[in-house]
Amino acid sequence: MTENKHTANDLKMLQALPLDVKIQKTRLRIKEWVDAFGEDGVYVSFSGGKDSTVLLDIVRKDYPNVEAVFVNTGLEFPSVRKFALSKENVTELRPKMNFREVLCKYGYPIIGKEISLKVKEVRKNPNGYALKSFNGDRADTPYDYSGYYFLISAPFEISDVCCNVMKKSPSKYFEKKHKKTAITAQMAEESHARQTEWIENGCNAFLKKRPISNPMSFWTEKDVLTYIHNNHLNIADAYGQVVVKGTEEGQICVNDILGDYRGCEFTTTGCNRTGCIFCGFGITQDKSRFIRLAKQEPKLCDYVMRGGGFDECGMWKPTNDGLGYWFVLEWLNVWGKLGIGIPNREHYLKEYGNERTRKYLEV
Repeated sequence: MTENKHTANDLKMLQALPLDVKIQKTRLRIKEWVDAFGEDGVYVSFSGGKDSTVLLDIVRKDYPNVEAVFVNTGLEFPSVRKFALSKENVTELRPKMNFREVLCKYGYPIIGKEISLKVKEVRKNPNGYALKSFNGDRADTPYDYSGYYFLISAPFEISDVCCNVMKKSPSKYFEKKHKKTAITAQMAEESHARQTEWIENGCNAFLKKRPISNPMSFWTEKDVLTYIHNNHLNIADAYGQVVVKGTEEGQICVNDILGDYRGCEFTTTGCNRTGCIFCGFGITQDKSRFIRLAKQEPKLCDYVMRGGGFDECGMWKPTNDGLGYWFVLEWLNVWGKLGIGIPNREHYLKEYGNERTRKYLEV
């Protein structure tokens, strides 16, 4: 086993640095990567989101000809997709399967990747090691998912592979075909897995089987918003505007009058994060996600919510008329008491509910 490059304390120290210092360190990490693989041997993984918009701006200030790659999964906000494809030198990739096909074959992405993976492992081997994560026995695992034990008996498949199929597979194929390595805007604060990745490899993972650069790993959400505001970056319409926190509703801001934003915290007037708009990962930290989606993209949200049915094995699956999220979210709320917002809930219960679904939704 190789020794980790860093510690959790190293990460905290870097995250506490001033933004101008972080920018310079990020530029150095990018230079190291380009020096190693050449300007034609790297690309920016560009989702159209605000994090990768910042990354692309930093990279192209030093290396204006570096290619950007956008994976069009069909899961993005339309404005995010439009924004990504409006940039110069952007290559568009598409996955081999659409999201409905992924759900039908593998299952729904629920709560988080780690939890979905563990649920899948327990279902495959009910008496195996993964069960320790759900029964409170943490002697051999750092995870305690006992609060999600109910997911093991869910009447639908739960899977962690959506991102691999929809995003990673097209990117890997592109890298192999064109002999390029990725620069991404992943940040360690986003998940335990990404923090562990940084501790093991640092920003530039030269020795991994699939080398990858994450030069913004030690940035925070606050840094990204501050960079966008200070550099007057254009971002996708789904985010709205980046403004001083507390002025989202158009309040008068003294900082705007003075033109002095030292010490300010910023926020967006629209979505805080975009990502895959149909995804169920992180839903417990963003329980109004689909309520907002219904307001912003009502037709898309209706397709996500409506439809669904049980297959011959008794598992809930999407149907041709919709993805069936109304039942999935309602089941999670009934059995997990999660309190996830379901837009037009009564309509979907009445329109698509039947004796069988009502049986599953009774405690």
